Amino acid sequence: MGDFDDLLAANKTFGETFSDGGFDGIAHAGVLVVTCMDSRIEPLGMLGLKLGDAKILRTPGGRVSEDTLVGCILGVHLLRVNRIMLVPHTRCAMASGDDASIAAAVLERNDTDIRGMRLGASPDQANALRYDVQLLRTHPLITGRAKVGGFMYDVDTGLLEQLS
Repeated sequence: MGDFDDLLAANKTFGETFSDGGFDGIAHAGVLVVTCMDSRIEPLGMLGLKLGDAKILRTPGGRVSEDTLVGCILGVHLLRVNRIMLVPHTRCAMASGDDASIAAAVLERNDTDIRGMRLGASPDQANALRYDVQLLRTHPLITGRAKVGGFMYDVDTGLLEQLS
């Protein structure tokens, strides 16, 4: 007890004025965003969307992992998603090296061995983005049901650039 008291107190204050309940869980703008877990990214705000408009999936580096793929498929088939945006970002730690170098950094800093885990790290973000976009565009459970686009988010300007 105690480790989360500050967050629970903040949540209590949040709940006192909370008025956004009752949503149905559908992506009302038809949008699903796959982006990085980086806290500098506010997916709804950067797109001018509001609560209930989009589905947001976050992964290290904004890559399409196996779980992300499941989320995209379910979004398309059950949650009225008809547009999928893949959005990695500038100055991403997952772009500082490949899986092996990221795992080596974890081992060096924390004496924890994660070598062999598929992390999705890539210093070539543009190529990784093209790969993930193509993966979704050609997936038999997504193709023809949703448009897929690849974008780079600049954490210093707040702007998106469409790359694919």
